[in-house]
Amino acid sequence: MTYHLSDFDYDLPSTQIAQHPLPDRSASRLLVLDRATGATQHRHFRDLPQLIPPGDLVVINTSRVIPARLHGKRETGNAAELLMVRAMPDGTWLAMGHPGGKLKPRRRVTFGDDSAVEIVQVLGGGLRRVRFIGALDARATLAKYGEVPLPPYIRRAPEAADTDRYQTVYAAHDGSVAAPTAGLHFTTELLAQIHERRILVTAIDLHVGPGTFKPVETDDLGAHTMHPEAYEIAPGAATGINHNRGKVWAVGTTVVRALESAADTSGQVRGGPGETSLFIRPPYDFKVVNHLITNFHLPRSTLLMLVSAFGGYEPVMTAYREAVKEGYRFYSYGDAMLII
Repeated sequence: MTYHLSDFDYDLPSTQIAQHPLPDRSASRLLVLDRATGATQHRHFRDLPQLIPPGDLVVINTSRVIPARLHGKRETGNAAELLMVRAMPDGTWLAMGHPGGKLKPRRRVTFGDDSAVEIVQVLGGGLRRVRFIGALDARATLAKYGEVPLPPYIRRAPEAADTDRYQTVYAAHDGSVAAPTAGLHFTTELLAQIHERRILVTAIDLHVGPGTFKPVETDDLGAHTMHPEAYEIAPGAATGINHNRGKVWAVGTTVVRALESAADTSGQVRGGPGETSLFIRPPYDFKVVNHLITNFHLPRSTLLMLVSAFGGYEPVMTAYREAVKEGYRFYSYGDAMLII
């Protein structure tokens, strides 16, 4: 069957878009979907260790969100906003900017007396190449002036608590401009329970780029292009994943895309750094991942398409309608879903 953009629509009251995280990360609700039968259970995320058999392997994404959003002023004195995406080998950075039409080559945006950027080049897809000028380099500028890049559907300014809560407890390596949100529900106590139950855990990195929010604008899904995202799978992690074939639990769509991108035709995961523009949508033959922990995603998004490819289009869309009816909280700070 050929799917179109409109097939991935669903109705969601705006009151169910979570604007703040729950006080306890693991208190989130967990909708469990059996993809073979379509049956659902309503649990809580703290129940997860009891749902994973001992000896199975959980794969987490340890990428850390950087304070990537910068507010500054153009030479005219008018405001400008930049979202820093990633550093380039030549020392420049890829960035997205607003207002886009005003941020042309050789123009500057100033953040303070000690830092500014100059627009070097306008690229496609809303991206620009910028160079940091002034006393502070990029890292120091982000540390001093950057703010947590909360997604656009969180309609409030970042608060101090977001610095901690829009980050997984195991985040280790800087690089993401959006949180790998399935991991936000884990606590150190929950991870300890997972280890006590002799469930294996391994880590990879996929640095989430702005493409995670890029809307699909064509009804012909084959015409949509994904922004590339960098990932790294350590050789030891790859060996562990290959050794546990059939028992791999991915924490989030980022882990799915990294593992499926790094797999060869026989399903063996290759270690090392890579870059992926993989757009997973139904139908898709998964080579590595057997179970998926994920959040609830936006209508018409590539993330919902990936989840539908994994869980089956009808079971997933039916489960989403059930979650809406049952009052689940949606998106980054919302509840979770487990597909087994």
